[in-house]
Order: sequence, then C-alpha cells, then structure tokens
Amino acid sequence: MPFADTPLRDEYAAAVERVAGRTLDALRGAGGAAALADPDTAAPRPLLAAVRVLGADLFTPQLLAGAEPDGPTAALLAEARRAFPAPAPASAEAALVIAWQDWAIDRLLARTPYGDAAPASPPSPVPGPADLGWQSWSVRMAQLSVLALPGLDGPVHDAARSGTLHLAHGTVRSMLRRDFTTAVRLARWLAWTSAEGLPPRLEVEPVLDRTRLVGIGAVRTRLELAVAQRLLEGSPA
Repeated sequence: MPFADTPLRDEYAAAVERVAGRTLDALRGAGGAAALADPDTAAPRPLLAAVRVLGADLFTPQLLAGAEPDGPTAALLAEARRAFPAPAPASAEAALVIAWQDWAIDRLLARTPYGDAAPASPPSPVPGPADLGWQSWSVRMAQLSVLALPGLDGPVHDAARSGTLHLAHGTVRSMLRRDFTTAVRLARWLAWTSAEGLPPRLEVEPVLDRTRLVGIGAVRTRLELAVAQRLLEGSPA
C-alpha cells in the first residue's frame, strides 16, 4: 500500500521508527548527529511529530560521546515543540510524565541557540515508591527513561539513585511478564546508576542480551537498549 494511503496515525508511527533508526545509526557510529532533515526545506509534519515523540533521545549520539547537543537537531526539535505543543493529558499522572519529558528537552535546548538561556525549573516531584508502591513507581520510571542520559540531573535522577533496588525489582518483574519494553527502560536506568558509580543491584547485561534474543521489533526500543549498553560500557558524566 502506498505510504500516502496509510492512516495518519500509521504515518506518524512510521516516522517515529525512521527517526529512531537514524538516531540509532548515529549512536552506533562516531557520535555525530543524525541526519534527520534537509535544513534548506520545510520539515514535513510527520517528521516534526516523530521528533517531538523522541525528544531528548535525539541527542543520545552526542551526549553519550561527551559532546554538546548539535544545532540542526536542536533547531528541528524546537520547531517540533512549536508545531506540537504538549497534548492535553488524560490524567494527572500522564501530565506529570509529559512535564518531565519536556523538562529534559528544555534543559538540553538551553545548551543550544534554540532554547531559553535559563534552564527550565523542575516540574512537580514524581511520587516515590513509598507513595506508589515499587511496582507502580518502577512503571513510572520506565515512562521517564528518556531522562536517563549524561548531562541531565534532577529530582527524578535522585529518585533513581536512591531506588536502585526497586528498579532492579521492576526489571525482573517486567522480564518475567515478558514486558521487554519496560524491562529495557528500567535496565537503562540501572545502567545510568552504574555509570554514576553506584553499586549494581542487578546484572544488566543479561537483561539486554535476553532482550536482543527475543528480537524486539520496535526501533525505538532498540535505541533505548543501545543507550543502556553504552551507559554500561562507560560514558561521560
């Protein structure tokens, strides 16, 4: 079926996978920026939607190589923010996740000419495991895995540092439930805490190996897996 004939939602989903794939290719390369768009032409709306979804993860090739966010990607992400403001959340919990994901974007754009010079203030704190229970808290942290990157630090990261045992429990629970996407996202947090020099609560490498063996299909999840692997190997703080 021609691409133009697919429903709009499928077109946007396909764009997310393409952008994730280009970012993954750049991450596996020399740490350069992913070539996402022609700077001399207007970015198509599906591309802007995909860039909005990937958010801070667009800069993983640079951040994991110890470099600064690149200008062309920052310009495209800033344009995507204008084209797609934060959606109306379905719940207070969803609003909090969106707010923290946008905080990560703002913090990174502030390091480029395409964001506010003053870093964004952190949103409301994420309730901890004492409030949510470790199962629900680990799911929330999986939703915020895009924050597990060098160069970002805030209350969510403090919660990850103090909650490594809960992150390990959540990872094991997700593996047993065959929820490999959540497992990879929590393993990414554990890899981040390992890069921070905290003692491991779980061997993350077997989790990543098992996930590769089951053959997860989504390119976006493969990107998260690659980020976790790079964090385990040691990346600049």
